Amino acid sequence: MSDKKKARFDTLAVHAGQEPDPTTGAIMPPIYQTSTYALPEMGVSKGYEYARTGNPTRTALEANLAALEGGTHARCFASGMAAVSALLMSLLSAGDHIIVSNNVYGGVYRVFETVFRRLGLDFSWVATENLANLESAFQENTRLVYAETPTNPVMSITDIKGAARIAHERGVPLVVDNTFMTPCLQRPLSLGADAVVHSTTKYLNGHSDSVGGALVTADDELDEKFAFLQNSAGAILAPFDCFLVLRGTKTLGVRMRRHETNAAQVVKFLEGHPKVGKILYPGLPSHPGHEVHKRQASGFGGMVSFELESGAAAARFLNRVKLFTLAESLGGVESLSCHPATMTHGAVPEATRNELGITDGLVRLSVGIEDPEDLVGDLERALD
Repeated sequence: MSDKKKARFDTLAVHAGQEPDPTTGAIMPPIYQTSTYALPEMGVSKGYEYARTGNPTRTALEANLAALEGGTHARCFASGMAAVSALLMSLLSAGDHIIVSNNVYGGVYRVFETVFRRLGLDFSWVATENLANLESAFQENTRLVYAETPTNPVMSITDIKGAARIAHERGVPLVVDNTFMTPCLQRPLSLGADAVVHSTTKYLNGHSDSVGGALVTADDELDEKFAFLQNSAGAILAPFDCFLVLRGTKTLGVRMRRHETNAAQVVKFLEGHPKVGKILYPGLPSHPGHEVHKRQASGFGGMVSFELESGAAAARFLNRVKLFTLAESLGGVESLSCHPATMTHGAVPEATRNELGITDGLVRLSVGIEDPEDLVGDLERALD
């Protein structure tokens, strides 16, 4: 396809990074399940020498993700946390200071506070949805701003363009976790972010059968650092997982639109239920980040959080749902339910969780692509 660079999102999702296999004509890139490659002669290769350094299946996926995010480079890792860890190890040294959105995935909090702080990095946990907070958090040794928007699970919204301006005025890069929105609905690089991080486990793969992560950028210098760390530390995404994610991205646009329409119906039901308290969803006009999110994203996604009156009420609800399977993770075609306080954010201290609004009564839903009436019926039975 000669016009791939000019193609629209759904076309890029199907074709970017891929050509029919020159040997067989296979439409899907083969799974190159090899650890090494034969060299035609001493000092000459066909572009690949050792599978940690490069693999054709991984190359195809990385080109696909770069195109979808509007970047020029992507690097895939064995998990989302491996990608986050590679980011810090690529860019930072002992004594550096990092500003982080205060409500990020609990695994990010855990690795930052228990691993990287021990190695000499310093972190400020900031409500980045308020840009004044971000501005006041900078120190002389600040070297990175790490934002998640919407945040997991309280759905706070950071103004990406504003955060990028503040960071760049101080010569500091901005990295955005775009896992919840995906490039289908939000493209942080176009808003000024220097790099994007993904858990490919979630919506990009979309089928709950692969674990992976990615870093995407349009900055050649950043990519050189990411590539060096990817090869040096070796937490690479395996060829079969690359194949699975590449299969997933082909339907990303179709899936995200269905996730969103289903989520809207779920939210409409929850709004009218007497047992449901606050609903956290950026698509609601009452959401404090609604207008900012509308400016920087083309949709609201499939993640919904809401409050019940207590932890006991949340437990009763989560033990009764059938279609909304109680499980870690999100972004698959099937609907999932989660209790953040004891699951995804169990590593966050209780006092901090309460400050952030991650109460014992908070429930998080990943709304899948099932029939929306069945999903609403499942919620109604569990709540009643």
